[in-house]
Amino acid sequence: MALSIRLSRGGSKKRPYYRIVVADARSPRDGRFIERIGSYNPLLAKDDEKRIQLDGDRAKHWLGVGAQPTDRVARFLDAAGVRERAVRNNPKKAEPGEKAKERAEERAEKLKAAEAATAEAEAAPAEVSTAETDAEAEAVVAAEVEAATEAPTPEAEQVAEAVAEETPAVEAPAEEAPAEEKPAEETPAEQA
Repeated sequence: MALSIRLSRGGSKKRPYYRIVVADARSPRDGRFIERIGSYNPLLAKDDEKRIQLDGDRAKHWLGVGAQPTDRVARFLDAAGVRERAVRNNPKKAEPGEKAKERAEERAEKLKAAEAATAEAEAAPAEVSTAETDAEAEAVVAAEVEAATEAPTPEAEQVAEAVAEETPAVEAPAEEAPAEEKPAEETPAEQA
């Protein structure tokens, strides 16, 4: 016969009261037991002496006979100094589930996207200043193109074509690009 030292629930609905009993492991939780060795009232404060009442001598006797305590009763026995309980470690118990991990990954991705947007917003004023210097550089290139188109020599035409090929590589704001194309269109009219 396998013996266990366990809790047997009593009390009323939402007002639990437990008896610490020695019972056959096959008998129902609240059913027949061999001996009552204590009580546990979870409604009392943790520092109250009447919260857990345990007959240590009878508990030692039943442990000597071979009764196995449940985890909760083993905690009570350890607190009473009757039997030392081995500390258990289950690191996976506190690990979040798969869906919680997925939500955490999504939050991390959103956070990275927000940080990237913030970094881009901070870098935008710096890009505006480089756009101004690009606009000045394009104005100089446009002046060279105009100067090259005024002299109708073949060398000047090659220089103008080379400069024209380089200008699309420099990015300019959309508003300034059409304004620079108009003088380029006027120059063939001036040549004719």
